[in-house]
Amino acid sequence: MRVLWITENFPPSPGGMATSCDRIVRGLRAAGVGVDVVHLSRRTTAQRVTGVRTVPLGEDPEHALRLLWTTLAPEIGRYTHVVAFGGTYPMLAAPVYARWAGLPLITLLRGNDFDTGMFSLRRQPVVLEALRTSAHVCVVAASTEPLVRALAPATGVTWVANGIDTADWQILPSERGRAADWRAANVSPGRRTLGMIGQLKNKKGVRLLLEALYTGGQASRFHVVLAGELEPGIESLLSDLEHTVLPFQDRYQLLGVYASCDLVALPSFYDGLPNVALEAAALGTPLLTSDAGGLADLVTGDIGFRFPAGDPHACRAAVHRAALANDDELAAMGSAAARRVRERFDVAAETEAYLKVLAAAR
Repeated sequence: MRVLWITENFPPSPGGMATSCDRIVRGLRAAGVGVDVVHLSRRTTAQRVTGVRTVPLGEDPEHALRLLWTTLAPEIGRYTHVVAFGGTYPMLAAPVYARWAGLPLITLLRGNDFDTGMFSLRRQPVVLEALRTSAHVCVVAASTEPLVRALAPATGVTWVANGIDTADWQILPSERGRAADWRAANVSPGRRTLGMIGQLKNKKGVRLLLEALYTGGQASRFHVVLAGELEPGIESLLSDLEHTVLPFQDRYQLLGVYASCDLVALPSFYDGLPNVALEAAALGTPLLTSDAGGLADLVTGDIGFRFPAGDPHACRAAVHRAALANDDELAAMGSAAARRVRERFDVAAETEAYLKVLAAAR
């Protein structure tokens, strides 16, 4: 098998989608699949990355995508599949390329592509066309599968959860030492550290959680760590809360942040399966989350505190349960979280699932 892989998200681009794309591609390559990555970049100049063809979309993406086909056409016969890895432009271009090449299209649907794409005047036609012309669609949350089937009943749909290589994801003793020093200097005695990490946009429910801390009377029990890009107006809600705001950081730089947290919160209104949830759980950190998307597949009562997405009363109750949990209970949850990730969200299982999808779509 040889795959033409079209994506907007690939290193050195930041963010969880780029991390996931890189992980899946590396897994498939290691399994013997040829994967030629075309990175549709928002930058205006090409980036030099081994094994990746960077296509700057610039100010004229229509021209860039048509020109890309001109360069692909002479070699398109070497491929067995076209894959669209999320994003508007991959889902716009990949169905056309696949049809022109007479190849099966596999669409790897990520969280925002569907959750907000279905309600966007601009993006909805693009997403629907990609779903309905795909030989197969893969989703990262079990709850998304029936929703896609309802819109594209003739297309095969498979749930493939995000994975994580736990052997490659460890906190060093030096990082734990620095985290302990930071806590001693910044966190008041008796408070738990509650981390929210990543691109903290509207869908992530940051306001919901902060309001739950205040209205539930639990603000004095926590030191909140917000590491990433904050939506406008969030900092105004932090004035009466002991907190730390950190800039967006590289994934491995975040290991020190995870080491500083007693719990990691993902109170999303809707979501896929965030890498942050897997990363925290793999390190033995309990989770405080909604049941949005793939979080429902990962988080149960023995590894964290879960509540129905968007429910402020249930969110307050989950925060209250987290505040009352003792150290032994949190440690047991953390151990169970690490075990669940190893057993059910291993990167090898993720790769094997994608191999099966590719093999079936020939």
